[in-house]
Amino acid sequence: MSVRHFLSLMDCTPLELASLIHRGIELKDLRKRRVLYEPLKNRVLGMIFEKASTRTRVSFEAGMIQLGGQAIFLSPRDTQLGRGEPISDSAIVMSSMLDAIMIRTFAHQNVLDFAAHSQVPVINGLSDDLHPCQLLADMQTFHEHRGSIQGKTVAWIGDGNNMCNTYAQAAVQYDFQLRVACPAGFDPKPEFIEQAQGRVTLVRDPREAVAGAHLVSTDVWASMGQEEELAARMKLFAPYQVSRELLDLASSDVLFMHCLPAHRGEEISLDLLDDPRSVAWDQAENRLHAQKALLEFLVEHAGNV
Repeated sequence: MSVRHFLSLMDCTPLELASLIHRGIELKDLRKRRVLYEPLKNRVLGMIFEKASTRTRVSFEAGMIQLGGQAIFLSPRDTQLGRGEPISDSAIVMSSMLDAIMIRTFAHQNVLDFAAHSQVPVINGLSDDLHPCQLLADMQTFHEHRGSIQGKTVAWIGDGNNMCNTYAQAAVQYDFQLRVACPAGFDPKPEFIEQAQGRVTLVRDPREAVAGAHLVSTDVWASMGQEEELAARMKLFAPYQVSRELLDLASSDVLFMHCLPAHRGEEISLDLLDDPRSVAWDQAENRLHAQKALLEFLVEHAGNV
């Protein structure tokens, strides 16, 4: 059986992605009812972190343990990856010892190169281009609160970063319309807009993007590795802060999401996470459940269970 990787949302069919949402909800229910479920007993996940993390590390490590397996944290400082060993060599060796590998890195090419030489499933835990695991959690959260997102309107406000790129892919895979409001020069990558097949509309006015939207999402204005740009970005992005007043322009049943960590007073108003329309805490928890569904799916497909 061929190895399945999860490097972007496009690595699964829409039906498979829908199944992952439903499975994530089922696994969440098992967790709430304290039902022991260990399909990955004696399996090991390797977690490579070139970028710092809270939610990604905790959710993957806790998720693997809850499924009966174990997880190993690997940083460049602690491995030969930080001393210049080729990614291909590392992938060959690590995948001979592990049952799945999650990578959180900078260049998306690193994820592609690792997967090309791995004999076990590789999961993109975040790259500069994409953050597909976060979108699994976002889509699960929307489904739990509002049902199917098909045919709905989603607004992305702020930087056209890896999250925005992934929302463009989600627009295709989950069949919704995406309006993106970014300052000029900070649009999502053109290839992801083209891939969205007309489902993405670029605007400059956040009010135009939010009007009638069923889901509004944003992210920090300066991602990891862009800290030196923060002062300039603060001025440029100031009109793109998401506030309660901005949400008032959206649909009456709008949900607000933020992948966290949030910088209150910057990309969101000080009080936004306390607004009843915000589901950011549910969204964060669902990283655990959505990724457990993903791990179960990938490892079982690889014939390792």
